[in-house]
Amino acid sequence: MVVAITSLGKNMTDKVDQHFGRCPFFVFYDTESQTIEVVPNPHQKVVSRAGFASVLLLLSHGASKIIAGEIGIKAKQHLDKHHIQIIIPPPEKTIEEIIELIKASEH
Repeated sequence: MVVAITSLGKNMTDKVDQHFGRCPFFVFYDTESQTIEVVPNPHQKVVSRAGFASVLLLLSHGASKIIAGEIGIKAKQHLDKHHIQIIIPPPEKTIEEIIELIKASEH
């Protein structure tokens, strides 16, 4: 399973971004292979439809879950349509802490 996480930066010590469509980076964590891929969000500064475009980016990476602080109504509709589960993380968590929580929940 691939989990997408919104991130303020490229490092595992960076915090989860509270915004979905306009986050600077997405971190894709594959729970089976335990691989991590950090992808810059090309839709961060678009004028409109950043959420919709970001949903398409998640789909292209095979994500079935998104961990983000806030998700707009339109983006949520698209995530629901594509059966991508939304998880709101505890505040101020780092990417590394979120991945550790994911690993712990699988055992």
